[in-house]
Amino acid sequence: MSDDVTHRLSTEGVDPLALAGVNDGNLVALAQRLAVRVSLRGDTLMLHGPLSAVERAAPVAQALVDLARVGEPLDVADVDRIVSQEELGPAGRPPDGEYKIILPGLRRVIQAKTAGQREYLQAIAQHDIVIGIGPAGTGKTYLAVATAVDALARKRVRRIVLARPAVEAGESLGFLPGDLHEKVDPYLRPLYDALEDMMPRDRVQRAIDSRTIEIAPLAYMRGRTLSDAFVILDEAQNATGMQMKMFLTRLGVNSRAVITGDKTQIDLANREDSGLLQVERILPGIEGIGFCYLGDGDVVRHRLVRDIIRAYAEDAQG
Repeated sequence: MSDDVTHRLSTEGVDPLALAGVNDGNLVALAQRLAVRVSLRGDTLMLHGPLSAVERAAPVAQALVDLARVGEPLDVADVDRIVSQEELGPAGRPPDGEYKIILPGLRRVIQAKTAGQREYLQAIAQHDIVIGIGPAGTGKTYLAVATAVDALARKRVRRIVLARPAVEAGESLGFLPGDLHEKVDPYLRPLYDALEDMMPRDRVQRAIDSRTIEIAPLAYMRGRTLSDAFVILDEAQNATGMQMKMFLTRLGVNSRAVITGDKTQIDLANREDSGLLQVERILPGIEGIGFCYLGDGDVVRHRLVRDIIRAYAEDAQG
């Protein structure tokens, strides 16, 4: 007699294509990773197999259903990530329903996909200045921009200011072709991309034209006071100590700042000149400033990104 069991999950209100993925890829991955049979019939997702395997698969399947229900795009990497989180137990899982960002004008809800991302969003909610440090693909910039768009939509701030150091070109952009906008645009493009993923492109352009949203090289912040603003400094590992101090002292009344960076990708000639390394030394313990560290377990890009980051880290240690 077979010891196999069947567990049923309601998928009512879920787009079956979003849940199943391209060519049912998400369901196939779930079946392969956790050694269960998976089928989607109407408003029911069924898991069938040995009791122990079904018990492991059920919370993973429920997490996928919950993400699909709030409009999150899902792929095989999400299945891998959620399986990894479940293996870590409660410490690896973001609690349900906390720190969701509902973007205006889009049928999208952005929420923490990992425990580290949840702590990051929590820190942004609780501190005026947050320094988010971690490798590529952990959502540092994306979540910060989402939070800024949410604050603007709720009229908690009057504008968003996004800055990046153009250090890859030494902030001496003269050798690049085109006018000033064309010279700096390649360095700012990731910020435009994040914004356009959260707001219709025409709204982004109108906000930029009205200076409700400003995207500029870090050097352009000098001499300004930024009040009623949500300010993001991206790629902060490439800001010098002087630039970082200049940026931090721009904050005015009712402003908040998120600083993001990756200590493994410092492009400055002298690594120790990095303002990110400096604030990590001198700012902890100041009330109102929060530090949040994300790791390779928080990577939400292609699953290979996490493996690549780990391989480089192991090589650096070896």
